[in-house]
Amino acid sequence: MDALNLPAYAFRTRERDGKRDIFDPIRQKYVRLTSEEWVRQHFVQYLIQEHHVPRGLIAVEHGFKDRDMPRRADIVAFDRQGQPLLIAECKAPAVSVTQETFDQVARYNRVLRVPYLVVTNGHAHYACRIDFDEGAYAFLDDLPGYDDLRQARV
Repeated sequence: MDALNLPAYAFRTRERDGKRDIFDPIRQKYVRLTSEEWVRQHFVQYLIQEHHVPRGLIAVEHGFKDRDMPRRADIVAFDRQGQPLLIAECKAPAVSVTQETFDQVARYNRVLRVPYLVVTNGHAHYACRIDFDEGAYAFLDDLPGYDDLRQARV
């Protein structure tokens, strides 16, 4: 797989039936190694190792309902009370991050109401902080660490 604009991490992979799998430490199983999964696994490790989000407070392909339709957010990080703090939408490196991508994560946030949204294709990363009281958002240069993420819920 291609190098990404994220730190390099060691992953467990395997070859099975002519296809490559990667071990997802959050779901505790091997999953098909697609380009999007490569980005997703890197971003999970980025949250854990660089931003100190506890592994047990991250969900991958988190299921929820939006207007009675099943949806899945790529990555959701929670606080210790189980409230979602961050949604990350991951795209394959060859997929451009577009307004449609932001619209997708914003639709998810109508339901989850997290203070931080992230969109990444592994090369370009966009993060914003939502202020629900003001009905505004601000793009960030970088994500804060987990302790600061949690403060958004206080």
